[in-house]
Amino acid sequence: MNNKSLFERRNFLKLLGAGAAAGSIPTPILTQLSPSAFAANDVSDNKILVVLELSGGNDGLNTLVPYGDDAYYRNRPALGIKPNELRKIDNHFGFNPDMAGMERLFKDGNMAIFHGCGYDQPSYSHFTSMAYWQTAAPNSGESLGWVGRLADAINPNVTPNYLVNVGATQSLAVVAENHVPVVFDDPEEFGRKGLFNSRPLLDKDRVASEYSSGAQRRLLELAKSARQASEKVRAACKNYSTPIDYGIAPLDLNKIAALINADMSTRLYYTSFRRNAFDTHVQQPNLHQRLLTYFSDAVSGFFNDMERIGRADDVVMLVFSEFGRRVAENTNLGTDHGTANNMYLIGNAVQGGHYGDLPSLTELNDGNMQHTTDFRQVYATAISGWLGLEAHEKVLRYRFKDFPVFS
Repeated sequence: MNNKSLFERRNFLKLLGAGAAAGSIPTPILTQLSPSAFAANDVSDNKILVVLELSGGNDGLNTLVPYGDDAYYRNRPALGIKPNELRKIDNHFGFNPDMAGMERLFKDGNMAIFHGCGYDQPSYSHFTSMAYWQTAAPNSGESLGWVGRLADAINPNVTPNYLVNVGATQSLAVVAENHVPVVFDDPEEFGRKGLFNSRPLLDKDRVASEYSSGAQRRLLELAKSARQASEKVRAACKNYSTPIDYGIAPLDLNKIAALINADMSTRLYYTSFRRNAFDTHVQQPNLHQRLLTYFSDAVSGFFNDMERIGRADDVVMLVFSEFGRRVAENTNLGTDHGTANNMYLIGNAVQGGHYGDLPSLTELNDGNMQHTTDFRQVYATAISGWLGLEAHEKVLRYRFKDFPVFS
């Protein structure tokens, strides 16, 4: 019996109690969108989705190592991580050696791993592929982000602070038609800048007059909302302290924890491990392991913090990277841009385990794995299964079969 068959059988046994097996490859179901598809859903107001982007194309094969597949070691004679060094989670996979936090989350049953995630006609450009993932619209000119469209779909009535993006610049993922995302990096520097003499004018909300146009009224409301948001963010982060260790690089997850603790009205958070950190073309082993340590420690610390403040049942995190790496190592002891990769959903509400078919490490397309899971199926799972918006086609443009991750 080959590894794929063993994997599918293991999935079936694991999910049998949930009434479904995760071994098949769900495909998009193209449907005509009827008015009833956009009817209001019973969406719980206390559920939060945190999206974490691993910028640069993380090497999924050396993150969650398929040590049970000999082809992995044949393709990576130097970069392949030996089985006795791994943090094994079953008889086929093991996490990178320093990913103790991720190992614990999986073994506690709080992590769903999705295999072979990608899309048709993949791009190997960081900018282009990231745009496809951030808009959930591969090979298109979509201008709105999928998280922004999600905010519009869940809450058509614009709510201040509903959508937060922690970063130096606004991500395409949070661009919305109706909602204006709160975007900040350093909470202390978050606010309108101006000279001391002009502060009274900047800090005072202007009121629309009877002669104000609709556009003027909209701009005044936006200015007021931005000022109030900056005050709330600064206060939340200043007043928050925690004994939890997030590791050397918290990845801004500690800032998100502070806002959740302050009971912000935010339902959707977006942040990233920035600056193409995972673009490991040269001398990958030490750098990649260090990056994965930071990532694992930060995610583990965040969920420990959620337990501490009593919000662990309210939060789920989605983790992705814009593409994986090629199966074979290169001559510079690194890896080059590839295709299919793993995605993760993490949280107390998650039914942990493996989902989707394993991509083959031998039946390659020009040296790259062929994706077995459309990445939007994982988005659909988070949207419908976690946030309760059953009509996820309003966000993703198509109807996808989601995974049985949430009871």
